[in-house]
Amino acid sequence: MSFTKESAAELAKTDLAQRLKIDAGGVDVVDIDDKDFPDMSLGAAIDGEMSAQMIASGWQIKLSADGEKYEYRADKYQLRLVGFKGENYVIQS
Repeated sequence: MSFTKESAAELAKTDLAQRLKIDAGGVDVVDIDDKDFPDMSLGAAIDGEMSAQMIASGWQIKLSADGEKYEYRADKYQLRLVGFKGENYVIQS
């Protein structure tokens, strides 16, 4: 699957709603910025993951729900959740 900025944001909203056990309508997209990340794991490696150390261009997706802020990172090949309850997650790759 290849992501666009919009499809990555929609999947991020759906994923966050499922994690929080709320309706996806309760998740708002705050901002989506084009971003260069320091490595192929988008600067959000999971425990034990090794990734190529080369610049990866993608998007930083900022969401909010229930007064809290959340961050996802994506490129055209993957979507990751950053720092959710102290952990990074690969949503799809």
